[in-house]
Amino acid sequence: MPPIIFFKQPSTLFGKTAATVALALVVMQILTISVTYYTVLRPLAQRSADDLAALIIISAQTWVELPPAARPDFKDELAYSHDLWLSETDTPLPDGGHHLPYLQLLEAALTQRAGSPIHVKTSQPAAELWYWAEIAAGGKQIRIGFPQQRIGTQPTLALALVLGIVSLLTLLTSLLLVRRLTLPLARLTAASTRMGEGATPELLPESGPLELATLAHAFNRMTRQVRELLDNRTTLLAGISHDLRTPLARLRLALEILAEKPSPELIARMNRDIEEMNHMIGSFLDLARGLHNEEKQRVNIGELIGQAVEDARSGGATIEWMPCAPQQRECAPRALRRILDNLLQNAVRYGGGAPVRVECDGDENNMVIRILDRGPGIAADQIEAVFRPFYRIESSRSAATGGSGLGLAIAKQLADANGWRIELLPRAEGGTEARLSL
Repeated sequence: MPPIIFFKQPSTLFGKTAATVALALVVMQILTISVTYYTVLRPLAQRSADDLAALIIISAQTWVELPPAARPDFKDELAYSHDLWLSETDTPLPDGGHHLPYLQLLEAALTQRAGSPIHVKTSQPAAELWYWAEIAAGGKQIRIGFPQQRIGTQPTLALALVLGIVSLLTLLTSLLLVRRLTLPLARLTAASTRMGEGATPELLPESGPLELATLAHAFNRMTRQVRELLDNRTTLLAGISHDLRTPLARLRLALEILAEKPSPELIARMNRDIEEMNHMIGSFLDLARGLHNEEKQRVNIGELIGQAVEDARSGGATIEWMPCAPQQRECAPRALRRILDNLLQNAVRYGGGAPVRVECDGDENNMVIRILDRGPGIAADQIEAVFRPFYRIESSRSAATGGSGLGLAIAKQLADANGWRIELLPRAEGGTEARLSL
């Protein structure tokens, strides 16, 4: 026989957290009420019951000792001042039930003072409930009673109100508190689902508790990176397809001419077009794979910069370079060399024919490499744009004058992947400073 499940645990974080908080608050309230009852309410009730028991015993004894002529006045005074009703009886009153905790305390106090068991009995002659104690004094049976309003307690109503109000406040508090905590997580879940489906989610509000705000900030940063990645890939595909059309058109035209009149110059030009296309595709693949992790090695930064300078000089560039002191450093050498090559090519291409100067300073913990040219410089509103793939300040789209438009984009991605920083800064005397901080 399968077990009977009376309570099904919630499956959502909101439900689990709300149930946990609500249960904890309910337990706390029960403990608070218990401690208050046993340390405050019960001692007060016990003292009150003891005082009332003393008054009842003294009233019975006084009634017996008074002369018969004074008894009616005493009875009236007792009813008027203390709301106690006294009568002499020969027949015990049957018990009507409805015993309250207070009556048990009263019975114990009466029994202790009288020296014999005394039971508090109930009756309801009219609309109101009455409580009676029968006391033997002076050979007589004295019955003393008081209405329920004298003790003024309604434990059932009090318990119902306390539990109802506490439960309602606990439920509302837990729901508001948990909702405040889980709402950002629900937004994050929905945004992650949309991202998994291929859509671009909206940025999340970076508010609330520090941990949730930090999580939202990290997700927003990832969202921006995904957007940039998608934009870069789209730009790459559009740019590579656009730039390949020119050499392909030249090759098609050259093939048509070769069919009629072979020419060594035409074949050489076709080879240059093929090399240009190969270089362009290689740059595209380098950018597409630019974020892969290269194993770090301990290299001499000064020697690596010197090699890049010598290679650039062998290509006809004029570069001023004063070798810096040997600096051994853990880094990705191929990534650093590719960044230096791209920055040097960019400085030579846009340097206006003026010599390019390379500087290096710093120590093993913080090193800065500067590549300085005397070109026209870069406008402030284009500093960020030049790092985008296929963006060219020179708008002719010619590889001879503007390059492929991938050099700075590749350098930026390699620098970001290795924790380095590239900055393009204007020089006071004109030109641009490309600063690479390791």
